[in-house]
Amino acid sequence: MTVSLRTRREIHRLFDRLDYHRLGPVYCYEGGEEFWRARREPCRRLGTKIADALVRKLSPNGRSLYVGAGVAELPCLLAESLELHRQVEPYNLRRTEVATLNRACQGSGITFRARTAQVARGPFDHLWIVSVLNDPERFPDLSPLSYGNANPVTFNPARFERQRRTVQSIVNRCLAKLSLPALVTTSVEEVVWIADWCHRHRVRYHVERKYYPTALVGDPVCFIQLSRSLGNAERKNSRYTTNPVGLEGGFR
Repeated sequence: MTVSLRTRREIHRLFDRLDYHRLGPVYCYEGGEEFWRARREPCRRLGTKIADALVRKLSPNGRSLYVGAGVAELPCLLAESLELHRQVEPYNLRRTEVATLNRACQGSGITFRARTAQVARGPFDHLWIVSVLNDPERFPDLSPLSYGNANPVTFNPARFERQRRTVQSIVNRCLAKLSLPALVTTSVEEVVWIADWCHRHRVRYHVERKYYPTALVGDPVCFIQLSRSLGNAERKNSRYTTNPVGLEGGFR
């Protein structure tokens, strides 16, 4: 199953309706219109490729929670809604972007919420959390460490620890809304946070090997399959895996 021609046309129309002049300052301090002239088509095209993969993995009539969703998530949101008749709840704290997206999405059945996703009411069977936990603007001390380019001279462990607690709180509250089995869509750099939650809650998980490129942030996206929690007897007999980014994470 892939995204139908009808849905692809709706994605095209939605991208055509976006106000890129208003979106420019949201994504860039300067040169926003030039940014969108260069990224608009790759964003639509690569987003549709991820949507193709997503509709093959999700069941019809389910519910998806999108954390920090924006322009890049539009193809997946439309594909889930139109192809699978799923309920999608996108959250975004940037009010200007939410207002712009909702104007473009009128009549599509998709409504962005200018609130934290932590207030969403579950359960969901799919969580989209891409380039949120390593956002350099919100987590300036944690993000460089995530990408492996932290400066040991200027690194501030106290600020990092505060930001790490915030990220863990976001992960804990969002993943707690999932009903197992479930799917998590995230960036490769954020896999460690999902894996850590699964280890702490004794949830089986599998990180798929295929990555999907993105056009805006550049972080490749991957899928994580979460299955049932281990029972008490299984916990005693299981061998705990300490390499959560080994792409075969979980319990052996």
